[in-house]
Amino acid sequence: MEVLWTAGQSRVRDVVEKLERKLAYTTVMTTLDRLFKKGMLDRQKSERAFLYLPRLSSQEWKRQRAGDLIAGFLAGPQPARELLLSSLVDAVGQHDAVLLDQLEEKILKKRQELSAGRKL
Repeated sequence: MEVLWTAGQSRVRDVVEKLERKLAYTTVMTTLDRLFKKGMLDRQKSERAFLYLPRLSSQEWKRQRAGDLIAGFLAGPQPARELLLSSLVDAVGQHDAVLLDQLEEKILKKRQELSAGRKL
């Protein structure tokens, strides 16, 4: 995915050439085909090869993955939800106090949105 995000639309051969570690052409071809079938890539026929292009930007993909991870925790039992929240706050607090302030602002904004929605 990183190669496609950086290079843009590419053939299998282009991806193989840009990989840091050497993989067989067929391995890369199979991987790109699977990513296409999972809906992560678009592809179009160009002469005798497919051109692959990511459907999501790197940022969109990371956001989707994070959302899926969090949704999985929130769907679980109460202890898992509490673990998720405490781990998130701890991790953010250890890395960046400004980000912790931003998290608090987002929580307040979301509470206001939810309160406004209940009043309608």
